[in-house]
Amino acid sequence: MTWGYGRFILVAALAAGGGGAATAQEASSEDLAKQLSNPVASLISVPLQFNYDRGYGSEDGDNATLNIQPVIPFSLNEQWNLISRTILPVTWQNDIAGPSGEQFGLGDTTQSFFLSPAKLTASGIIWGVGPAFLLPTGTDSFLGSGKWGAGPTAVALKQEGPWTYGILANHIWSFAGQSNREDVNATFLQPFVAYTTHDAWTFTLNTESTYDWENNDWSVPIDFTVAKLFEVDKQHISLTAGVRYWAASPESGPDGLGFRLVLTFLFPK
Repeated sequence: MTWGYGRFILVAALAAGGGGAATAQEASSEDLAKQLSNPVASLISVPLQFNYDRGYGSEDGDNATLNIQPVIPFSLNEQWNLISRTILPVTWQNDIAGPSGEQFGLGDTTQSFFLSPAKLTASGIIWGVGPAFLLPTGTDSFLGSGKWGAGPTAVALKQEGPWTYGILANHIWSFAGQSNREDVNATFLQPFVAYTTHDAWTFTLNTESTYDWENNDWSVPIDFTVAKLFEVDKQHISLTAGVRYWAASPESGPDGLGFRLVLTFLFPK
């Protein structure tokens, strides 16, 4: 990764001798897996994240969403990187607001940009700050807010040995859009901790919590996932599976358990 940690692992593995090629490959896979736990790593990745939740509204409605989430880093100079992170949801849902019927289409897009140091800081903290934008790409009133929004976003994390821990956050206010739709005023908090093994298994615990200031409601899903990095014809791929427990949600929101599957394509620079 940009911070030089990956090169250290690879050189140390080669210097160990005795099965060096296999050990170096294992170290390289471990480093790539750790980079996936870093939201501002200098690594192009395309996660396809599928989520399923149920228990919406009076009809116990269902929601299945595929989030297309490309992450593209740009090197501005020797000191700074700019990382683009996009989330475009494709959703199928049924009776999420009482007997509201079935909808299928695009949700609103969240586009974030992080300005991040290209080298590891003296404290070992990896960080990035920038703007986040809400784009009203929803194709149905039940799938999108109908609002344009913007606000700040930031991430801070540290990687020590097999551990990665940190937090990603943003706050978005709406500033334009359909006048008959409710304003957006929401804080997103994603604290996370991940453990990566030498053979590129990663175990992650996080929450992707949102506080809706318009309605004074929390949405607090707690996610536990297991991921494995592997290669198919020289293409690095990560496969993730996990479960979600809704610790809190609005009265009309989901409850109980949900699940998540993620297929991520990696393109190391």
